[in-house]
Amino acid sequence: MLSRKNSLGLDLHIDVGGGLGSRSIEAALREAVTSGRLPAGTRLPGTRSLADDLGIARGTVVEAYTQLVAEGWLVSATGSGTRVAETRLPTAKTASDHTARLLDLRPGRPDLSLFPHPLWAASVKRTLAAAEGSTLDYGDADGLRQLREAVATYVSRTRGVRAEAEAVVITSGFTHGLALLARALRETGVCTIATEDPGMPHHRRLIEGAGLATAPLSVDAHGADPGALPSGAGAVLLTPSHQHPRGVVLSADRRAAFLDWAASRDAFVVEDDYDGEFRYDKEPVGALQAAAPDRVVFAGSTSKALAPGLRIGWLVLPERLRIPVLDAALLTGATVSAPDQLALADLLQRGDYDRHVRRARHTYRKRRTDLAARLATLTDVALDGVPAGLHAVLPLASPAEEKRLMDTGLLAGLRVQGLHAAGYWHSPACRRAGLIIGFATPPQHSWHPTLDALIRLLDGAAIAPW
Repeated sequence: MLSRKNSLGLDLHIDVGGGLGSRSIEAALREAVTSGRLPAGTRLPGTRSLADDLGIARGTVVEAYTQLVAEGWLVSATGSGTRVAETRLPTAKTASDHTARLLDLRPGRPDLSLFPHPLWAASVKRTLAAAEGSTLDYGDADGLRQLREAVATYVSRTRGVRAEAEAVVITSGFTHGLALLARALRETGVCTIATEDPGMPHHRRLIEGAGLATAPLSVDAHGADPGALPSGAGAVLLTPSHQHPRGVVLSADRRAAFLDWAASRDAFVVEDDYDGEFRYDKEPVGALQAAAPDRVVFAGSTSKALAPGLRIGWLVLPERLRIPVLDAALLTGATVSAPDQLALADLLQRGDYDRHVRRARHTYRKRRTDLAARLATLTDVALDGVPAGLHAVLPLASPAEEKRLMDTGLLAGLRVQGLHAAGYWHSPACRRAGLIIGFATPPQHSWHPTLDALIRLLDGAAIAPW
């Protein structure tokens, strides 16, 4: 096994199996090509250079190259040297190959084909060209000032948040922000955080991973029930504008009750505004934070509006939590890259972010309308919650029916997700069942085929109101 630097200044690692004959070199290079370690178009060292590196006669390398050219693994041309050929290798079909071809209606992602690639690329180019050298140095734990100012302006204008740049901390998405908050709340003396039931299981794991307990907070048609708050809770995690996953809106009296509870118990409310830009029947409900900025943490991200892979989010913090959160950020070391922060700030400041959100909102509104209309041909049972967000819940008669539909869908090439199977309930015993339909997930070209596949799956299903 030899790794040598060739005349092009590149390292070339080949396994010659203990021999340096032409057959050994052939086999080593053939394996490197078939395994993908030497991709198509890779230029190989000259025969004289490789022979010198390996300490063998040049003729041995020439013989190996000649045989591989004859077999079609390599191509050789005067003046351009020897390169790996554009070979199409047969591959075994795997489970991952099948998975990649499945139509996907799982919730939690936007249509990634809508991502504004030209706008993002232009913002990166524009902001990097204008950036000072210090911008690319180690940054502050709360993020670049440009982005914090842009986020404060944006959430104040679009969600009614009371925010200034000093209150904003940039995070690597909401999950990172929640992990920081859990650590910070623990340092302030909080032992238990109440979370919605049903609610995101990953969020509960993050909280518990920080050493805190979680307690279930029941959700009905009016949102999370403040009457179910346990006496020992020091904070509550809510999705008040569009409860995830049920899609209901927290009622006005319950909003007031949660704020009264936080004030009377010296507690905090964490407001996860994960898809607040997407309401289709009316203007979205304003942020809870505006009524009590000293008690409510407002959390948002680009995951639903742009793409989860950007890993950019933000927290608008009460002053008491700012230092504990920044201390937690310094301990974890996770930050958003400066070029991405600059690009997002530019999109926000130029209005390109708003324009993209409006285009996406139009697309998702139409999809939800399509979904509701097609379901109406099968059942009188309505989708749970309000017309908003990137997903909707279809109530089912039982967990057994939920599992049957998921299994049948997978065999038919359609991925769907259930309330029980995904672990949304704190305790699954005797809980309602349903499909969480991520109508925003399919790319534009496959939305109608995916919807058709869903309707075929649901034909004859045990759909029943809760």
